[in-house]
Amino acid sequence: MLRINISSDVDSELTFTELEKYEIPAPRSGFNPEVNDTVVMQFEDEQEAIDYAHDLDEFAESIQDEDTSENSAVRNVIADIIKAISDDEFVQAYIQS
Repeated sequence: MLRINISSDVDSELTFTELEKYEIPAPRSGFNPEVNDTVVMQFEDEQEAIDYAHDLDEFAESIQDEDTSENSAVRNVIADIIKAISDDEFVQAYIQS
């Protein structure tokens, strides 16, 4: 089981409460809150996390045509989620192996 935290000090200032406002597709195991309202994602393995990041990127591209302030905020949140996945030390090690 791979757990990836998304710190609330990212560009979008993402918290679990804020995340619930958006209709961002969740990973298979969903999003979970930590005590400090930090967002945690759980994956079976690194490949599932990478696949989820690719799916989110495609989702962000699909809403790119509708340039609203909410879609802009959603794209920022997605960028922070993808960054958290790509910065994870276990995901990086998996990619390099």
